[in-house]
Amino acid sequence: MDEIVPVKTEDAKEMARRIAREEGLFAGTSSGANVVAAIEVGKRLGRGAKIVTLMADSGLKYLNTDVYKER
Repeated sequence: MDEIVPVKTEDAKEMARRIAREEGLFAGTSSGANVVAAIEVGKRLGRGAKIVTLMADSGLKYLNTDVYKER
């Protein structure tokens, strides 16, 4: 591991909702955090960089939480 990228919980939740809505990938908060961090790293590395992240959870356990409840 080279780096830990801190991500705010609310940003992770919003990204989980966004990737579900826009990409059809039903994932949880930790996956949302992974994507937020990957985007941040990608911005730093610049155009042409290849960034990979893993989404190792599903959104099932988040259905009754504020991540996926209607607002």
